[in-house]
Amino acid sequence: MALITLRRNLCHLSDFRIHGALAALKNHPVNYVHKVSEERLCPWFCSPQSEPFRVRFHHGRCKKFHSENGKDLNPVGEPVFSQAHDWDRPEQNLKSGDEQMFYRRLNNFTSSEEVLSFISTLQTLPDTLAAGALQRICEVEEKEGNQKLPKEILKNSVFQALCIQCEQESSGLPDTVLVTALQALTLLHMDPPSSLLLNLVAECQRRLKRGGLEVHSLCVLGESLIKLQGPGCATLELIICQLKSEKLEEFTPEDIVALYRILQACSEKVDQHQAFLNKLNNFSLSVVYNLSPTLMSQMLSALAVLDQTQALPLVIKLGKYVVRHIPHFTNEELRKVLEAFIYFGHNDRFFTKALEQHVASVCLTLDPEVVSKVMEYCSRKRILSKPILNAVAETFVCQSEKFLPHQISELIEPFGKLNYLPPNASALFRKLENTLLTHFNYFPPKTLLKILHSCSLIECHPVNFMAKIFSPYFLQKLQGEELYLDRLSLAQLTQLFLTSVLECPFYKGQKLLPKYQVRSFLTPCSSLETPVDFHLYKSVKIGLIDLLGARLYFASKVLTPYCYTIDVEIKLDEEALVLPYTVDEDVHKRVALCIDDPKRFSLNSKHLLGKEAIKQRHLRLLGYHVVQIPYYEIEMIKSRVELVEYLQRKLFSQNMGVRW
Repeated sequence: MALITLRRNLCHLSDFRIHGALAALKNHPVNYVHKVSEERLCPWFCSPQSEPFRVRFHHGRCKKFHSENGKDLNPVGEPVFSQAHDWDRPEQNLKSGDEQMFYRRLNNFTSSEEVLSFISTLQTLPDTLAAGALQRICEVEEKEGNQKLPKEILKNSVFQALCIQCEQESSGLPDTVLVTALQALTLLHMDPPSSLLLNLVAECQRRLKRGGLEVHSLCVLGESLIKLQGPGCATLELIICQLKSEKLEEFTPEDIVALYRILQACSEKVDQHQAFLNKLNNFSLSVVYNLSPTLMSQMLSALAVLDQTQALPLVIKLGKYVVRHIPHFTNEELRKVLEAFIYFGHNDRFFTKALEQHVASVCLTLDPEVVSKVMEYCSRKRILSKPILNAVAETFVCQSEKFLPHQISELIEPFGKLNYLPPNASALFRKLENTLLTHFNYFPPKTLLKILHSCSLIECHPVNFMAKIFSPYFLQKLQGEELYLDRLSLAQLTQLFLTSVLECPFYKGQKLLPKYQVRSFLTPCSSLETPVDFHLYKSVKIGLIDLLGARLYFASKVLTPYCYTIDVEIKLDEEALVLPYTVDEDVHKRVALCIDDPKRFSLNSKHLLGKEAIKQRHLRLLGYHVVQIPYYEIEMIKSRVELVEYLQRKLFSQNMGVRW
């Protein structure tokens, strides 16, 4: 993208400097070129070698370069440049009209050797294009995952000439070319003290203080300085100040996103820039449709890091356009999009549908971090997506060794939370059990507890691990250096212990000590129990009073001896007559009304969450008669009379035998 922008800015230049890579070699002896390049480049990458290095260039029509001993220095020949064009012939100088073709050719090369071999066929090369060639070399090396340039590239005479040319002519380079050359050298984590880099930085700072740098040059310079000197450098404040003074209408979409990235790097100063960010967020609404998948993911990531919760209209609009690009995101870009949507709580059924199709088709090739992030998104938004859950389950069975402990936790937890067993549940949990048994000590205690608790929610009871997690040794590790165990961990341990008593009567191993048991599963984060919805409870309460005759005949929010809180409890005697809730004697049966609002179900479904399913399951095992009053049935009732009739059918059915 930077090269394309550079080409666009250069196509209006009528005066080119004709000091090319080969011209630099002709003006200086080879030994001088090698010496100067070693002084400038070796501090970045390697120790100078004592053995002299000589390269002589043959005529441009020769297919290869040759070293002094006749062996090939650069094996890449000319056939890759076989397309006929006037400036393919080295005796021709580049004309300004050929710039676009030059950059097009550069962008098509996939290795540094190809770029250097192509440059060597040119008799002269303008400084502007030399900087572009240098940037392309750094780009392809970065794409190959190299942290630094390979030694064979550093020793290449053409590359050395390019570096010398950029340093000696830096004061004469156009602004765009200067910052582009600096950007190229920062792509591979160059060493700041090197003379070439210092020369370019100093020249950029001189021009910045002088003023007049265009928006794109300011953005490129800002990001380069962040990589070199960190977000705390004083020059960056000057760049941001100058960018604020520019009209946003003159920014390209690429520059808008670059500005977000710069502000993201200075996130600790977000309060100072909030007024400008508000203006930027509003303007960005008009450029969303022009953003590429990469730019969309970067903008969303910046909005999340900068905590722009007031920019929800922008997030929603980005979400609409993201749907179209899901198949085109890289793993890293998709991860950033999901992280931003999780942060802002954004959910869109069209996005979910597109994500389902993408994950189902490519799940086996997705990065484990992306897979776990997809599952976290579904879990946070309570999205019961069977295509996604099934595909992820199959991926874990086939590639469990790829996942780290925290990724396994993020992958398994949604199955428990969403109360879903995939078709290959037996294979999934057998693989999980083998993984835990093999690598038990590698799992952090809290991560392990979350995984095992999630399994118990869907009746895949971790019997083989209960003795271990109830042991004093594990509990001590779980507590770590804290004075007390956190409430959530204690609640999870208590529910696992209750599960072992109610659902695994054959378990005779270690018990959980009383001091680690909680009295209530209601926690501030509502992880184990969801408090009753006040408005829904109020509606049901009115109907119960009309049905039973008085408020005296039912209790609300009753904490049982088994840690669960019942929304409404009704007591019955041996003849199934309703007793006042204050009576504790002659109680033969207890009725537990579960008034379930939408938060107790998966999103837009009638499927109970795992924590609600296990609660109702345990209450039944404890002897309660559980009556579910779901919100979607209450919403269908139009009058108070209908409500009373509905509750009468629920409570006084033949199976219940309740009388009043």
